[in-house]
Amino acid sequence: PGSSIGNFTPSKAGLFLEGVRQQMQDDAALWIGIDLVKDKQIMERAYDDELGITAAFNRNILRNVNRIAGTDFAPAKWSHVSVFNEQESRIEMHLEAKSAITVSWPNGARSFAAGERILTEVSHKYTPDSFQNLLAKAGLRSIGMWTDDKQWFAVFAAVRA
Repeated sequence: PGSSIGNFTPSKAGLFLEGVRQQMQDDAALWIGIDLVKDKQIMERAYDDELGITAAFNRNILRNVNRIAGTDFAPAKWSHVSVFNEQESRIEMHLEAKSAITVSWPNGARSFAAGERILTEVSHKYTPDSFQNLLAKAGLRSIGMWTDDKQWFAVFAAVRA
C-alpha cells in the first residue's frame, strides 16, 4: 500500500487505513512505506526526469483515453508538467496544452486554451508527524519508524490503538 497511499487524498488514505485496521487481528502489525516531504526541487525533478520517462508515461494517458473513449488527443501537443503543491503537500502531474487545441470524441468536443492543464496524478508527501497523525485518526498506533540516510522515505510499523 505504500506506493499507492500517496495517490489518495489524506482523507481517503485515512479511510483506507481504517479499513486495514478493521481487518487486523489484535496481534497483527501493519508495515507501510511512505514518501517523505523533501526539497521541492528534488521532488519536482523526480517526477520530471531528464530522460523524459515520466513525461512519456504521463502523455500515454492520452493514448489510452483515445483508445477507450474515441477521443483524438494528440499527445505531442501536450507538455508534461510536475509541480509540488506546498499547501496540499503533494506532487501534481499535469498535461499542459502547448497551443489552443480542440479535442473531439463521438458526439462532442472540448477546446483547451494554450497553457491550460489537465491534472493527471497526485502523490501526497508526509512528514513523520503528519503520517503518525493519519495513523492515529485511523485507530492505529505507530510502534516504529525507520528512514533512509537522507530521510527521503520512511517505513512505519503500526498496531491497533
